Amino acid sequence: MDESQTPTEESQLAMPNLDSVDLSTIPPILVLSAHLKGHEAKDIEETLRRHGAQPTDDVSKAKVFIGKVGTKKRSEFELRARRLKVEEFLDLERTASPVQVDDEPASKRRKVEGSRHTPQDEARTRTQVADDSETEDEFPTLKRDTHAASPTKSREESEALPVLFESPGSEDIIWVIKVGWLNDCIAKGTILPLGVNLVYTGKVIERPPSSTATPKSIIPFFAGKTTKIIPASRTNLAPRPESGQDILERAKSDLYAVSSRHHHQPTRSTNSGSRRFDGATFASSSTSHHGQVAAHTAHLLKQSTSEYEGDDSDLPPAPKWVKKDIKYSCQRFTPLNGPNDEFIGLLKKIRIARTLINDEIGIRAYSTIIAAIAAYPYELRHPREVLRIPGCDTKAAELYVEWKNTGHIKAVDDFEEDEAMKVLRLFYDIWGVGAKTARNFYYGNHWTELDDIVEFGWNDLDRVQQIGVKYYEELLNPIPRSEVEQIAEVVRQHAVRLRDDRITVTIVGGYRRGKAASGDVDMIISHHDLESTANLVRDIIQSLEDEEWITHTLTMSLHNTERGQSTLPFRTTRAAGAGFDTLDKALVVWQDPHWPTRERDLAENPRAKNPNIHRRVDIIIAPWRTVGCAVMGWSGGTTFQRDLRRYAKAIKGWKFDSSGIRDRSTGEVVQLEGPNGVDGTPEDAERIVFEGLGLEYIPPEMRCTN
Repeated sequence: MDESQTPTEESQLAMPNLDSVDLSTIPPILVLSAHLKGHEAKDIEETLRRHGAQPTDDVSKAKVFIGKVGTKKRSEFELRARRLKVEEFLDLERTASPVQVDDEPASKRRKVEGSRHTPQDEARTRTQVADDSETEDEFPTLKRDTHAASPTKSREESEALPVLFESPGSEDIIWVIKVGWLNDCIAKGTILPLGVNLVYTGKVIERPPSSTATPKSIIPFFAGKTTKIIPASRTNLAPRPESGQDILERAKSDLYAVSSRHHHQPTRSTNSGSRRFDGATFASSSTSHHGQVAAHTAHLLKQSTSEYEGDDSDLPPAPKWVKKDIKYSCQRFTPLNGPNDEFIGLLKKIRIARTLINDEIGIRAYSTIIAAIAAYPYELRHPREVLRIPGCDTKAAELYVEWKNTGHIKAVDDFEEDEAMKVLRLFYDIWGVGAKTARNFYYGNHWTELDDIVEFGWNDLDRVQQIGVKYYEELLNPIPRSEVEQIAEVVRQHAVRLRDDRITVTIVGGYRRGKAASGDVDMIISHHDLESTANLVRDIIQSLEDEEWITHTLTMSLHNTERGQSTLPFRTTRAAGAGFDTLDKALVVWQDPHWPTRERDLAENPRAKNPNIHRRVDIIIAPWRTVGCAVMGWSGGTTFQRDLRRYAKAIKGWKFDSSGIRDRSTGEVVQLEGPNGVDGTPEDAERIVFEGLGLEYIPPEMRCTN
């Protein structure tokens, strides 16, 4: 039979079996639904039943697992996700089913440059995005076991084959096999050796309790109905999670959860967190800040060690902003490094967990707590210190006591050990992938590695996400300050060449706040003449591309030029140029085109690969009359920027934006920098904006609220 006549997996399962194979001797078999689409899982189960097999949904009984699983690591993940503890079993002699090693790469294998220890396995080095599972196209071309029964072999000879699934002695052994084995058996009308279809053999250490409702989908810590698999091509967001119990509910939600049993906790709205993690310590809701402070303080002190004995006179004097109960972080100084950084680092991990589970309320709450403690100038010594800080509630105090008494926070430990969280963090680190998309990759498509994204969803990624996957490792590497400065200087030279030497380039973001290394390079470019900044970003990008400094221009916005470089209208939509498009901007991938052996390498091979690392660079263009707002809007930490907008709205009745300020009551532009901008530098203009807002000037290195 030539390739065009080779039956596909689906057609094989659907073909009438003239010579029916008897699978009744196979132990209970469970179908792994990963990478199966539509009704494929049910079709496989029906096929197994039709031939006498015993398909089951109960992991406590299953001995054989069948599906589109191609590697040992993926097999281990599938089993672990079903609470089945196993270790690889290597010394089982299987004369009837020798495992043939296939040295040829899968036809659809796609490589990704770079290597990185992933959250799933700190010991694994990622040197390529390789195939982790089979695809339908690969089944007809799989190399088969040379010991497989011949099509001409008689029924008696086939039945004489030794038993495939046999446990030695009292050992509890399981097998993970490819669905291709079932196809072959049906096609040939006899039980065949496993050969290359045997992916993994494991010795069971512990099985979960017997249950007829064990989920078939790969959703760790979620026992409920199976979420329907939706191909990436048919969805952009993760499906709404179904309610269910979580294995982590066995853990205590808080160190002192007993104290909160007598207080009513209102039900959260659907946008405050994924119910998949109800009961998980890292998803526990905060206690109320008002009305319970006194009771909880007494409880905290009772539970704490003698280290906390004393009264308020032992505490350091409260800073002025604490005494005045100032809640806006844009009104206080927050250094890059403070005396409570270790505790703050743990709180940031809880905030990441809240981000990944879509808990918007929790994200804002922890951001407020982190920013407040980061601004506190003393090392915390007592939970009463935490409670007196504006923005900190009893939950923050409880976490502090837990950390001081144990050296750990259980919510953080659980978050770092949670298998679902490890995968979500892996995907969330892809440039261009947010928390919602990460959840869809995992829950909607059941992907667990970068391999899966490339193999099953590459064509459904947008261009930014494809670049994020391709240069995953490189783009996660921090950029040192010296390299940030070099990149900015190259951009400045091109901008001056295109306009004149009145061009200004201000490096903002983490660099301006004093970070030793940055995740990307953000810079604000401006010019005193309004005409000179119109379309400037387009001209700069073209010039940089011509000289090969930019390998990919992923997004370019000219909305500010198109609206006459005016301040963003008070009432607007994203389509009219809000959010990302507030100012003219380009998001690009940068690579230094020069390296020591460039000429020799190119002479030998015109397609010689540039060995320099790829970087993320954002080039933002601001008209001079509002350059102070732009520099201010791009220089602070996330919470600083959020509070700046909140402050402008609550105290001044204004809408602050990096393109300027408008009065909320009239919609008119508030020209703090004057109709034509200030005489001086962008930094001078920024000081004018602080003054116009009624704020004390805070140096950028004191805006480190993240």
